[in-house]
Amino acid sequence: MFLNKFYITTPIYYVNAEPHIGHAYTTIAADILARYHRMKGYKVFFSAGTDEHGIKIEKKAKQQNKKPKQFTDEISAKFQLAFSELNITNDCFTRTTEKKYTKVVQKVLQYMYNKGDIYLGKYEGLYCVGCEQYKSEKDLINNKCPDHQIKPEKVSEETYLFRMSKYQDVLLKKIETDEFKIRPISRKNEIISFYKKEGLKDISFSRKNVKWGIPLPWDKKHTAYVWADAFVNYLTALGWQGFKSEWKKNMWPPDIHLMGKDILRVHATIWPAMLLSLNVALPKLLFSHGFFLVNGQKMSKTIGNVITPDDLIEKYGVDATRYLLISATSFGHDGDINLEWFDKKYNADLANGLGNLVARSIKLAQLSVENKTAAGHLSVLTDRCPAAVLFFIQKSWTEYEKQFNQIKLNEVIKLINKQIKYVDNYITVEKPWELIKNKNNKISEVLCNILEHLRHITLMVWPFMPETAEKIYKSLGLDCGEEMKKKLKDVIKTEKKTVFTTTQDSPILFPRI
Repeated sequence: MFLNKFYITTPIYYVNAEPHIGHAYTTIAADILARYHRMKGYKVFFSAGTDEHGIKIEKKAKQQNKKPKQFTDEISAKFQLAFSELNITNDCFTRTTEKKYTKVVQKVLQYMYNKGDIYLGKYEGLYCVGCEQYKSEKDLINNKCPDHQIKPEKVSEETYLFRMSKYQDVLLKKIETDEFKIRPISRKNEIISFYKKEGLKDISFSRKNVKWGIPLPWDKKHTAYVWADAFVNYLTALGWQGFKSEWKKNMWPPDIHLMGKDILRVHATIWPAMLLSLNVALPKLLFSHGFFLVNGQKMSKTIGNVITPDDLIEKYGVDATRYLLISATSFGHDGDINLEWFDKKYNADLANGLGNLVARSIKLAQLSVENKTAAGHLSVLTDRCPAAVLFFIQKSWTEYEKQFNQIKLNEVIKLINKQIKYVDNYITVEKPWELIKNKNNKISEVLCNILEHLRHITLMVWPFMPETAEKIYKSLGLDCGEEMKKKLKDVIKTEKKTVFTTTQDSPILFPRI
């Protein structure tokens, strides 16, 4: 295993509909975490993809007079385009309809069948097509699935069952002791309560009347249950093609499985039970975030309150969209949003905050440069910064890393904004424009504090808004690309000497709305 490796996954998204901001939220968060760990010098692998089988897809395709494969090709392409537009740096994109993927799923199921963990039986229960999950009466509200507002179908059919009950006790112990970690803590407690009250029961792993799926290798009259199919992507993303195949074994297990709270339970029950059956190590952490509500209501096409990534990108741009979504709520909890809130947040944090600070700082540096013989160059050495300022910067980085390690992305954003306000206030108090006018020698120290602080703020911003960080670096005459090739501990050293070049005006980063 690599000493410093980081494997993060998003769920593979179900292609029954086009991407919405819920998908974008999870994927942007994963991208931010991946970029942060690359900054730290970790070997990073980031996987994403689309889940494309099941009765729901079959029905959706039929409604549009399309073959399931044509339908899934079109929707999967839209997910890939959305990720590209959002500047997502995933290392692979899995599609469950790929032939090579089908073969691996069949190998997995055959192994579990040969082991006796899958057996022929009969299943009777309630099945929610919207969730592609079986439900108990306790899961329902007014006899309906609370997430999809539809009555689950009563299913009674011949099926192959996964002997999940076999792994109840060992999994519960691993969850309770944090060997298999689930966060936030409230979600961990929910899962423990489910294990103790409901318990793991053997679950249907095949459907006899669903054609759009992966046929079981030993009985092709049955297709695999959609979750039994989808979970395998976390292995195949690393090149796993079977039990003796060559793959990126040193990257396993996943450091974070990131997901919405609606699919936490299946990730905390079916998936780890499958891994125990396969004798494969469990993921280190399941992290579940909340949902977005729009003016207190769940997004719905019927209500007409669905917000798409394209809607936000068109209005705010890519980096601002990334920032606004991640700052919208405490990470791990639900958030209530609307376009008016986005406008206010954009103006307050980006137009009047970071964008204004960059414009002020570059302008002040240029005013100072005009009085120097080497026009266009201002040599600012960080060793001119007072020790108290350098200490404050280092303390901020310690807090930055702490909040990232706890996956408190909204707290990281608060810390960045605190730095922006600090420098803005420093400029107001020190009045560098007067020092320049009066040719006061203190101007070198003041500009050092401003520009060096801005350099560190820019580095902190980079995982969230990479294009913006590169623009700021360019305005400072620095190479963001070169900085990102270094390890974070080397980039943030305050004893290094930095030469800022200020020949060009700062671009308007965030035009006010």
